[in-house]
Amino acid sequence: MTDKLIRATAADGGIRAVGIITTNLTEEARQRHKLSYVATAALGRSMAAGLLLASSMKKEDSRINIHVKGDGPLGTILADAGLDGTVRGYVQNPSVELPPNEKGKLDVGKAVGHNGYLHVVRDVGYGQPYSSTVKLISGEIGEDVAHYLVTSEQLASALLVGVFVGETGVTAAGGILLQIMPKAAHDNSLIELLESRVGGLSGFTPLLREGKSLREIMEQLLGDLNLFVFPESQEVKFDCGCSFNRVLGALKMLGEAELQDMIEKDEGAEAICQFCGEVYQANEAQLTRLIADLKAN
Repeated sequence: MTDKLIRATAADGGIRAVGIITTNLTEEARQRHKLSYVATAALGRSMAAGLLLASSMKKEDSRINIHVKGDGPLGTILADAGLDGTVRGYVQNPSVELPPNEKGKLDVGKAVGHNGYLHVVRDVGYGQPYSSTVKLISGEIGEDVAHYLVTSEQLASALLVGVFVGETGVTAAGGILLQIMPKAAHDNSLIELLESRVGGLSGFTPLLREGKSLREIMEQLLGDLNLFVFPESQEVKFDCGCSFNRVLGALKMLGEAELQDMIEKDEGAEAICQFCGEVYQANEAQLTRLIADLKAN
């Protein structure tokens, strides 16, 4: 199934809905970072949430940064997503594994931790980025991001994100974001109806595993509320902007003495991108050219 994002409205514009499939990009992240089952689920949920939040931004180069820091063994989780459909991310301790919870599911909440903070940074493409911090309420990612939306953006929101990891890798991942827009903010009956329907779902990935499409999932939730699904879908993918030239630029900032020390001791340098795991190697001749550039300037 292709990774994609679709947008919709319902209740005469009173509800905004965004659905996303992220199976392939989550599997790519799992392979790149050699993630455990529970780390895959935590990062996959964070990346899906980031893409869902970024979908409402306006400028093409707008981005959302979700930084989860709980007291669980996974440590820091970071997801960086753009309106352009690209996302990247990492987990501080990717090999951590925990037994399933009492429901037999991956215990993301315990792995992330129930105490800690969720930081969200919105880079709207100009001026200073807007940042907001809320306390974690469960560590399950979806509930925490929905709490952020209600607390920081005053939008009644329901967010379902999920990742199913089998023996061969990620077989289903994605999510759906439902928001009550300002024009319906005081329609308590609509809010209660939406809460009831979302609460009645067993999760998002079970629906994908049943073979349901994003449109069918939206129909199930909002089909009788004048649902309108926009015909255009958007491709989403794991993508990192790192490059060898950027690595050379970072090495150059270390200065002549440090570069010379690398030449003498290691005969080169190696750098690994934290976001995507790509390995870059600079040889002795390349480091020597960096030193020459520094001296020339």
